[in-house]
Amino acid sequence: MPTEDSAGASLPGSGEKEWWDDPSMPWKHKPGRADKQCMAWILFMGVFGLAMLPLRGWLLGLNPPLLVALTGARSGTAAMGALASQGLAPHWWLYLMAGSLMSIKFDWIYWWAGKLWGRGMIEVWAGQSKRAARNYARAERWAQKMGWLGMFVAYVPIPLPLMQVIFVLAGSTGMSWKKFMVLDFIASTTWLLAYFALGWQVGEPAVALLKQYAKIANWVAIGLVVFIVGSSMYSARQKQQA
Repeated sequence: MPTEDSAGASLPGSGEKEWWDDPSMPWKHKPGRADKQCMAWILFMGVFGLAMLPLRGWLLGLNPPLLVALTGARSGTAAMGALASQGLAPHWWLYLMAGSLMSIKFDWIYWWAGKLWGRGMIEVWAGQSKRAARNYARAERWAQKMGWLGMFVAYVPIPLPLMQVIFVLAGSTGMSWKKFMVLDFIASTTWLLAYFALGWQVGEPAVALLKQYAKIANWVAIGLVVFIVGSSMYSARQKQQA
């Protein structure tokens, strides 16, 4: 049996690994204050994203410009473009600029994770399944070929984790925080303008669809709340059984 001190921690030479020496953790050393803070931000980011889903679903039908200003949602930006084409979204550029800032509000966390742990966070994500391993390996190959231009490709809506990988690699390869945030803001604004232009081109048909969606927006938000709570309870139960 391993020898333990009075606090329950394994003594040196006992043969038992420390709690942090685990392949599911991104670090390769005993975590310090910065490591723990970064991991806490990553966990908060996940919880915040889930909590915002009902609000996103509700505001998309009732007030797309406000949705853009609060979250930088691309769907909301396209909807705002459609409204602006019909004269229904005055001062849309103010909402767009606010949305561009809000859309990158957590991106620095990925950069920080890369600076602290190198590829560690990518290895954690890739270790979730064989499919995840393939997807992250493919995304990493793309990111390495593109260099800093990858900051603009990160927003391409394809089923690959390009954004997370590119942002983590930006930190791990030594890109400065200022350069990262400037490129990220430019890339985010460029893509939001593209979504806005798409909504503008669609115009009236999209506005008519938004009016129909507004009638059920409350129910969509309630359904998302039920889904999030239910899935969280199910996951917690599965972990307890495991």
